[in-house]
Amino acid sequence: VKSKGKRAKTRNKYRKNVREKGKTSISKIIQDFEIGTKARIKVDPSVHDGQPHRKFHGRTGIIVGKQGKAFMLKVKDGNNSKKVISRPEHLEKVKE
Repeated sequence: VKSKGKRAKTRNKYRKNVREKGKTSISKIIQDFEIGTKARIKVDPSVHDGQPHRKFHGRTGIIVGKQGKAFMLKVKDGNNSKKVISRPEHLEKVKE
C-alpha cells in the first residue's frame, strides 16, 4: 500500500537550492508579520514543526492572526478561502 503521509509526493517540491542547504538562519525563525500583510508559503524541508499542507506550497495569503508561535493565513483555494496555520520558517514576506 502506498504511503499517504504529510510529506508524500514532495521529493521535488520541497527540494532546496544548493546555496540554501544547511541550517535555517535565526532571522528566518524569529521574523514577525503584521496582520494584513501578504506572505508567501515556501515550506522549509529541514524544519518539520509547523509545516502547512503540501498543496499550499507556493501560494500567497494574507496574515489574519497569530496562534502561539505560528501565524494564520487566509489563502484562496478555488472559490473558497482557507485558513492555513504555519510557523514563520515556512513563510516569506511579499514585496508590494
